[in-house]
Amino acid sequence: MSEGASSAGISADGTSGPLSAGPPDGASAPRPPLILASASPRRLDLLARLGIQPDRVDPADVDETPRKAEQPRQLAQRLARAKAEAVAARAPGALVLAADTVVGVGRRILGKPADAAEARRFLDLLSGRRHRVTTGVALITPDGTLRTRLVETTIAFQRLTDAQAEHYVASGEWEGKAGGYAIHQSAEVFVRFLSGSHSNVVGLPLFETAQLLRGVGWLRP
Repeated sequence: MSEGASSAGISADGTSGPLSAGPPDGASAPRPPLILASASPRRLDLLARLGIQPDRVDPADVDETPRKAEQPRQLAQRLARAKAEAVAARAPGALVLAADTVVGVGRRILGKPADAAEARRFLDLLSGRRHRVTTGVALITPDGTLRTRLVETTIAFQRLTDAQAEHYVASGEWEGKAGGYAIHQSAEVFVRFLSGSHSNVVGLPLFETAQLLRGVGWLRP
């Protein structure tokens, strides 16, 4: 789930790249640097599960406000592409990976709560019903080719008691989280049903991301 923004890239780590990342065997050209266009520590953690450490982290500064009548799937796809394009424009020769995660109840988009009161309203809306978490993933290659994926996961929360909702809001875990919750933290106990990718709900669908990187020869099978 997208966090923060900065125009300056920073090194993800000073160590050499992992064995699982690089050009296919026999390739003569060196692999391009991989830039993650996100400040989300959760996306970095998820990439680490694939043995991937970006060469740089360079968050994109884009307006994430939904357009009039824009639906969750459309917003996730548009923002992922916009983030990738913004960073690619200042990083020629790099491979740029971007993502945006959107929580939706029907056509309604639940962004990041502005305060505790809004976080509670979100929990009340999610309580006892199903919602969808959609992540758009965009990859731009050094030659400017754009490749995208759109992944959707359906989740159902149990019916929350007032005490459960109040305790969660008081924990502060909702801050900076789309939909007002983080499934990789204590809110996972509310989930009674999940269909689809769990990593998608955390912020980056690993299967689809790996397929994109394999497709351009950056990640070995």
